[in-house]
Amino acid sequence: MAMLEIKDLNVYYGMIHAIKGISFEVNEGEIIALIGANGAGKTTTLHTITGLIGAKSGSITFEGEDLLKTPPHRIVSMGMAHVPEGRRIFQELTVLENLKLGAYTRKDPKEVAETLETVYDRFPRLKERRSQIAGTLSGGEQQMLAMGRALMSHPKIILMDEPSMGLSPLYVNEIFDIIRSVNSSGTTILLVEQNAKKALAAANRAYVLETGKIVLSGDAKELMNDDSVKKAYLGE
Repeated sequence: MAMLEIKDLNVYYGMIHAIKGISFEVNEGEIIALIGANGAGKTTTLHTITGLIGAKSGSITFEGEDLLKTPPHRIVSMGMAHVPEGRRIFQELTVLENLKLGAYTRKDPKEVAETLETVYDRFPRLKERRSQIAGTLSGGEQQMLAMGRALMSHPKIILMDEPSMGLSPLYVNEIFDIIRSVNSSGTTILLVEQNAKKALAAANRAYVLETGKIVLSGDAKELMNDDSVKKAYLGE
């Protein structure tokens, strides 16, 4: 059984049919990339999985549990974290306060403290800047903070929405190195990313979304060599 399974999902914004009967799955331990142009429905898909948007029909199951009937805070406590597009950190709070908010569903202070040290090991810059106001960090550091905050909930799976958006090439490489490292330490990742080349290079499998429909899927390395993907998303 897949860790996360989406079947025949339909989502509307008013009269607009944004997601049109998509089905896909994420297995434990994988990095799955969801690629597509702006407006394809990638962010809507993530928001529906995490309970921020309601679905018209279809099903979403996480480890066998129905997510469509589950409130967002409960989804977090089940082991799913979301790194949203645009990072959405708490600008006026310190780095440490942001990180602690990521652990709000956890009850054991000792375990939270241990996770915080793990996050600091993974993101040394966050430790250096733990007392700094988050809004004064660079874009790359804010992205690291958003990822660190997600890791504070000790998730089984992280949904990442455009982690490389607006970052310098140097930070983009660093963020993707971190994504691979987080995955290799046991966390499953569903990655939405406009930088298709980076996403496909990091992923095990991928799905291509166009105007709310999945039009292609398969091994990520094979899709990287697909002529239609090259033309549409890789600039080749």
